[in-house]
Amino acid sequence: MNKTIIPAEIVDQILRESHLELSNATIRETKKLVDLIEAASGVSFVRMEMGIPGLPANQIGVEAEIEALKKGVASKYPNINGIDVLKEESVKFIKNFMNIDISPAGCVPTVGSMQASFTAFMTVNKRKEGQDVTLLIDPGFPVHKQQLNILGLKHKSFDIYDFRGEKLEEKLRSFLEQGDISCMLYSNPNNPSWICFTEEELGIIGQLATEYDVVVLEDLAYFGMDFRQDLSRPGEPPFQSTVAHYTDNWILLISSSKVFSYAGQRMGLLAISDALYQQQTDHLGKYYSTKEFGHSLVYGTLYALSAGTSHSAQYALAAMFKAANEGRYNLVEGVRAYEKKARRMKQIFLSNGFDIVYAHDGDRPIADGFYFTVSYPGLSGDMLLKSLLYFGVSAISLRITGSTREEGIRACVSLIQEAQFPELEQRLEAFHTYHQQPIGI
Repeated sequence: MNKTIIPAEIVDQILRESHLELSNATIRETKKLVDLIEAASGVSFVRMEMGIPGLPANQIGVEAEIEALKKGVASKYPNINGIDVLKEESVKFIKNFMNIDISPAGCVPTVGSMQASFTAFMTVNKRKEGQDVTLLIDPGFPVHKQQLNILGLKHKSFDIYDFRGEKLEEKLRSFLEQGDISCMLYSNPNNPSWICFTEEELGIIGQLATEYDVVVLEDLAYFGMDFRQDLSRPGEPPFQSTVAHYTDNWILLISSSKVFSYAGQRMGLLAISDALYQQQTDHLGKYYSTKEFGHSLVYGTLYALSAGTSHSAQYALAAMFKAANEGRYNLVEGVRAYEKKARRMKQIFLSNGFDIVYAHDGDRPIADGFYFTVSYPGLSGDMLLKSLLYFGVSAISLRITGSTREEGIRACVSLIQEAQFPELEQRLEAFHTYHQQPIGI
């Protein structure tokens, strides 16, 4: 009888001692479990659970930050609204790569896009009385739900899987017509499925956001990484797809972690449309010193959270934006390694009996990128996660992302090196062979 790569008793014991259900384990909890199994078994895993950059940090940012530190910025508080050079380059970046006009006031640096979403949730849900529910278009980044739960904010959600294209309008209306939705959140490209909304779908979201006066929070953590088109030329189409072309009720969450591999410095950007920034509501006046949305977000919520973000990292992001704006840095080529790895990894999975769960955007196959989702016939997502552990492969459950596709798991390509492809192939071949037997795990 064929055997597993890691003795089953080792995996089983660690799972028992953890008192965790794999299907509900957070990303960090899954990482800890895999660390323990590696230590106990002596077998290094093919790690696909963590969505962290697998490329060196952008040297343009590193050099700019070092220079800023040498000039003494570490001893000074930055302007909470952002340093001037970053705001100027942010305006240009959003115009060059999204074809959207925005004023410098609406370009606000944050401690990564996670602080941007946290800040937005706190402020948007105070914008209008009776609108205090966030609608999550899932699957999505699990920590966004965690943020809402920590804040004690209400949220609703649905899985986009069965509501692509024109079906999206009826589904969204079923939530929005209840009158309690303050904002809608999604990521594009999507974590975990890597789907990208079509222009038709973005148009639907934007139209309904205007009609029902709700704010769209568009998470662009994987900016420009729909590799099916070249988004790298500043000021030239095609541009990064965005709901901002279809409504004025938007906040964009832009991260430096993936597109510039600058995750360690926790540097992000919260971009607010001019119309929303200047909007005034009586309900905001109950919580802040002003009724203006943008001022309330920056000088009310963000000030209370952290009084701004790293002074030196702002110079880093400004320099990276400037290099991209001037065409000196190709932001797509800088991360295209993820596309190549995803394409090869998908081939390995598909050739060993797996299927892609979220497979299409409209009539197009999804792009190859940072993530993809897979299932295996006859196994639930829970069973698949556990079974892969016996073969030294780790991933996360789709359940924690809000997906209703309980047969699926999320794989991240970032930490996989090309030299590991033969090992991944060998392990999945062993997995496939094992599960062709009459009795599996």
